[in-house]
Amino acid sequence: MTYIAAADRYPSMQYRRVGRSGLKLPAISLGLWHNFGDDKPFEVQRDILRRAFDLGVTHFDLANNYGPPPGSAERNFGRHLREDFRPYRDELVISTKAGYLMWDGPYGEWGSRKYLISSLDASLARMGLEYVDIFYSHRFDPETPLEETMGALDYAVRSGRALYAGISSYSPEKTLEAAAILKDLGTPLLIHQPRYSMLDRWTEQGSPDLYQALEQAGAGSIVYSPLAQGRLTDRYFAGIPEGSRASQEHFLTTAQTEESLDTARKLNDLAAERGQTLAQMAISWVLRPRPNGAPPVTSALIGASSVQQLEDSLGALGTLSFSTEELDRIDAILAG
Repeated sequence: MTYIAAADRYPSMQYRRVGRSGLKLPAISLGLWHNFGDDKPFEVQRDILRRAFDLGVTHFDLANNYGPPPGSAERNFGRHLREDFRPYRDELVISTKAGYLMWDGPYGEWGSRKYLISSLDASLARMGLEYVDIFYSHRFDPETPLEETMGALDYAVRSGRALYAGISSYSPEKTLEAAAILKDLGTPLLIHQPRYSMLDRWTEQGSPDLYQALEQAGAGSIVYSPLAQGRLTDRYFAGIPEGSRASQEHFLTTAQTEESLDTARKLNDLAAERGQTLAQMAISWVLRPRPNGAPPVTSALIGASSVQQLEDSLGALGTLSFSTEELDRIDAILAG
């Protein structure tokens, strides 16, 4: 059956401007890191993507190595574009990244111009696109001059392969360096994609911290892992379900100690008082208004293994504000 997007898809979503650019992103974006490779039924992927767009999620985030196997998420997404979303291409923000291992040999990862441009060309071919909206350097390369990596992003934009340039997981210091190089080249840094959650606040450390650096650079932020890989949900309170992602990934099983579960349960109690699930509160927390009028996080990047999980996550938008008492209580719970 031909997909026709919901006519009321935009009023229910909040859109936030990305730094000092003209681009806006939905407050919650959909990441295809998991659940869109060849291990997930295509029909399930389709239902999630259709429902997301019907609810105003206009931004789909990918990377060259998403799968499994690497590259399959982009290839599958290309089919979804052809079959469902091609008429809506101008309403979508599609991003991809390069930085992690994709092929053998010395040119298959990190931040060289050869790797980044070759990877972007391969990503465009897999998705059947002429351009992506945002192209990221997926990680800082300590052995390649930053001028070369940023020069490759500038070339990607100038050649029409991408509309905007982004970086992911760069330190505040390297973020400022990257932004300065891009500014000199004439391609402003649009956005940074860091890991951020109640349990992982590295972005708030340092002087300047990452958010201060981004404000100085005029760039926005889209945070990934706001649920700390499932630890900020109630899914594992009764143990790790057989066949779940946590049962298959060592770092998740070792991270779920009795102490961490007790912390999650206390946070869950607070979420219930707020009328939210724990996952919703965790997403609301990263999107909350910042103190002293500082810009908020532009968008929270979520994953979804089902339409129900997607809808639960989007429910976070109903309650984004926190009282000072609630924020203090969260900090006290996390401090133990």
